[in-house]
Amino acid sequence: MKRYVPVVAVVFFLLGGCATNKDLQRVSHNLDQKITALQEETVKLQKQLDERRETERSLRKVQADTGADLTALRGDIQALRGTVEELRRDIDTVRADHKERDARLNDLALRISFIENFIGVGKKVDTGDNSEKKKEDKQGLQHGRNNKNGRDALYSTAYKDFKEGRYEEARKGFLKYIEAYPNSDLSDNAQFWVGECYYLENNFEKAILEYEKVIKNYPDGDRVPHAILKQGLSFLRLGDKESAKLLFQQVIKDYPNTSQANIARAKLSEMK
Repeated sequence: MKRYVPVVAVVFFLLGGCATNKDLQRVSHNLDQKITALQEETVKLQKQLDERRETERSLRKVQADTGADLTALRGDIQALRGTVEELRRDIDTVRADHKERDARLNDLALRISFIENFIGVGKKVDTGDNSEKKKEDKQGLQHGRNNKNGRDALYSTAYKDFKEGRYEEARKGFLKYIEAYPNSDLSDNAQFWVGECYYLENNFEKAILEYEKVIKNYPDGDRVPHAILKQGLSFLRLGDKESAKLLFQQVIKDYPNTSQANIARAKLSEMK
């Protein structure tokens, strides 16, 4: 309303009859100034409006570009997730293969140790020295050299079957040997190999029972630490980690300076 006050004043001034040319010029000049100011303000407002429109267009473009970038990022993230899942599966497979390889290596190490011991015993038997003959006499073997040769042949045949993977035949041979010669120097070995036959057939329950016979029937034999360790490995393969842990600890406690104790320590370390 303030913009129209001068015009109203001019109208009243003219109606009053007192207006002069000078007054009219002054009023006209004032009106020109007002109009000029209004025009400048209009131009300014139009400029601001244009700037806002340009800003809005820029924002829309940014939003469109951002949306495209987000879509691309979502696709990249999804692809990365798929890669991560694939890597996890590969890692799980490698871990499983690693565990299986360790188990096989442990079994192989034990078998090599046992084979080495057996070879040493075989050499001792083949020498036919007096101490071996005295031991045979003390154990009640009274059938002379022919009986001794037959005993060794029975054991060797069973062991050959074992080495060549004929575990059922080997088990029968070792059991026959134990029945015929329950107190010979190789009886604890034969009993241990019976357990090994079951172990290598993945019949871990029966393997545990046969290893227990080594411990109970031949407590002074050198197969006892082997049997305790293999009981622990059998329980571990059955998923009974607590029983396996106790047996590994027993090997370490009772036979601390043996290769069996070293294997038990490695297994306990893996179970942590």
